[in-house]
Amino acid sequence: MRADDLKTKLTNDVLRFAADRIERPRVKQVEDFIRTFYANVAFDDIGSASPEDLFSAALSLLNFAMKRTPGMPKIRVFNPETEEHGWSSPHTIIDIINDDMPFLVDSVTAELTRQDVAVHLVIHPIMRVERDAGGKLVSLGKADAPAESIMQLHVAQAASATRMEEIKSRLLIVLADVRTAVADWHAMRDQLKSAIADVTTESAGTDKSEIEETLAFLKWVEDNHFTFLGYRDYELTGSKGTANYKIAEGPAMGLLKDPEVRAFGGIRNRGDAPSEIRSFIAQPKSLLVTKASLRSTVHRDAPMDAIGVKRFDKKGKAIGERLFVGLFTSAAYSRSPWEIPLLRHKVEQVSKRAGFAPNSHDDKALEHILETYPRDELFQASEEELFETAIGILHLQERQRVALFVRRDPYERYLSCFVYLPRDRFTTVLRLQIQDILEKGFNGKVSTYYTHMGDGPLARLHIIVATVPGEIPNYDAKTLETQIADACRSWRDRLKEALVDIKGEAVGLTLLKRYDEAFPMGFQEEFGPRAAVGDIERVEAAQK
Repeated sequence: MRADDLKTKLTNDVLRFAADRIERPRVKQVEDFIRTFYANVAFDDIGSASPEDLFSAALSLLNFAMKRTPGMPKIRVFNPETEEHGWSSPHTIIDIINDDMPFLVDSVTAELTRQDVAVHLVIHPIMRVERDAGGKLVSLGKADAPAESIMQLHVAQAASATRMEEIKSRLLIVLADVRTAVADWHAMRDQLKSAIADVTTESAGTDKSEIEETLAFLKWVEDNHFTFLGYRDYELTGSKGTANYKIAEGPAMGLLKDPEVRAFGGIRNRGDAPSEIRSFIAQPKSLLVTKASLRSTVHRDAPMDAIGVKRFDKKGKAIGERLFVGLFTSAAYSRSPWEIPLLRHKVEQVSKRAGFAPNSHDDKALEHILETYPRDELFQASEEELFETAIGILHLQERQRVALFVRRDPYERYLSCFVYLPRDRFTTVLRLQIQDILEKGFNGKVSTYYTHMGDGPLARLHIIVATVPGEIPNYDAKTLETQIADACRSWRDRLKEALVDIKGEAVGLTLLKRYDEAFPMGFQEEFGPRAAVGDIERVEAAQK
């Protein structure tokens, strides 16, 4: 029987079970709820459950949804037990009733991941729910009734009431963040439109081509390429040497509505701002694209992107900044950088500076490097940093060697590290060794990593090491690269080195070919390659 047919049969069994156990006036409402609740759930996700348990889980949620304070989420986290709840489950259940709005499911599941709570099942129908003034449910399915998010999650069982309360409290914070960001979305877009007008009229002293590119980028952002999560105005005071950013009295929206929330970890209310920030304040350029210190609690668990648009007075002096925080949409990561304002200028300048003949091997290789370059890095790296790293990657070409490229965040909040290594050496154990080397070298902690396996012989490992401003030690990237290369070397690599060192290249490589598979893993774990060279010499001598 097909999965769809099995699902239909199971749903009918649940409905029959409901009809026998619900008082007649409620039968239709309960049946309608059950049909909608399980309509889009795969049979594989519920096929092992009994009709009684499926009925009980749905009815329990419906009863929970019978009353809700208007405009407020309703949530509970519990371990169902037959005596108390009429049904049982091996998992903890999270029921959430809320006004329908974007980002609910992904924000909730991201928060559970942050709490290290495994999610086994998510059921999330959108239902038309009519309620009276007090929030009591009147009817389901009425066409013009408000849409509500009805969510039930089955997660790894929580061991205590305290743990369940912690999960609930943190989910309530996330749901409040989602509501705030969604409610202010139109107002934040209006601020962007106002910023575009400011760039057009206030950017005295700025290069015309830069203004045009800035405007093109801001209009591209407005065209649904950015998820707005927060907005705030800043005042700029002081000069290049004593620059200070102060939160202005103007509008604040979304996740930046609370003045205690710092987009940049408090940097912008300090007089000792890093030299890069002081330099940016003094420049006539009007746009800054970087990463905020805040991680998003809405949509995706990632550091938020920050777009700063400076305000200028009539003399061209910077007097303020509009700051937008949020997340670039998937288009920013999937489209060619040659199609994205701001990035297109950067990659074109890098290509021009490289000076390769059009359509030559190196020209195509550089284009591929830039096409597959992480978009966050393209936005944040300076043209000089991008050129040096891209050309360094190009010089690797087909070479089977380890390389490290480091970009230091101007705010000293993190270091972005590209590690290239032979793809056939890449393992989780090796990645953890590399992370340990970088954490010690930069006195930081790895916050995230990304792997990229292309068609070539090298794998790319992108590691972000979070650091504390002012506490990054002096480091030598080449020394760290050597340490990583040493971690990447196999026992066979060390045997090759030992044979060549002791016997010379010609004889050493001949012996390597003859004996590289001769030493079992037990020997390799117990003895070093130079001990193996001694054994090889004895075997060779015995054969003469």
